[in-house]
Amino acid sequence: MKILLGPAGSPTDSTLEGVSEVKKLGLQAMEVEFTYGVRMSNTLAKKVGERAITEKIKLSVHAPYWINLNSTDAKKIKQSKQRILASCERAHYMGASPVVFHAAFYGKKAPDETYDVVAEQIRDMQSYIKKKGWDVKLAPETTGKISQFGTLDELIKLAKETKCLLCVDFAHLYARNQGKIDYKKIFDKLCKLKHLKHLHSHFSGIEYGPKGEKNHMIMDSNPPFKPLAREILKRKQNITIICESPVTWQDSMRMKAICQELGYSF
Repeated sequence: MKILLGPAGSPTDSTLEGVSEVKKLGLQAMEVEFTYGVRMSNTLAKKVGERAITEKIKLSVHAPYWINLNSTDAKKIKQSKQRILASCERAHYMGASPVVFHAAFYGKKAPDETYDVVAEQIRDMQSYIKKKGWDVKLAPETTGKISQFGTLDELIKLAKETKCLLCVDFAHLYARNQGKIDYKKIFDKLCKLKHLKHLHSHFSGIEYGPKGEKNHMIMDSNPPFKPLAREILKRKQNITIICESPVTWQDSMRMKAICQELGYSF
């Protein structure tokens, strides 16, 4: 069993130096954030990847927020795919995987219809990634707003049928389900994915309303982390947990302390 913890984004102004800082903090992972645009050259991406190898830090990537693979505008779907694939290109040079993204909004389409559209676009991107020889995996993320495609069941089905990965954002599931979360049930469902050897996930506190997610918050009891840590240890689940709270690396350290309190050695 391996648990890897780390921040969403660099703890410093530099992604390159951030990798080393994550190591100094005693953490094991970092998610490179392209959430507001892919502004990193392949040359820098390669340097970041080399630094991560030296420091033994597991890298992943978050693609830009401006993505909707279910748009009624074909141009917006094309642009969405371009943003994901640009993220994949940098991820390849960094040796980072998976590439996480919020896949779509339902809009006026039914969930089943949205699923079919998203699955088609995932397969198309997978073909392109294979053609380019990039060593990265796509990981659509569970989403926190009820208007968004990305329930746990939708993504498990998508992962089964397309062999993509998925990113389980526990805070999003908590918000989407109006303050309810059953970690045992979540992992029981994930066990059905035979190709999922290592789970990629996000965690933070969260504020929510009737429509789901409002804002990521610092870790408190919403949702609770210790029961999640217990379930991970009980199942000997290989997992990366990226902290998306407003104090990313500080809350990653809190997660580490809780795991250690429960008997896990990093």
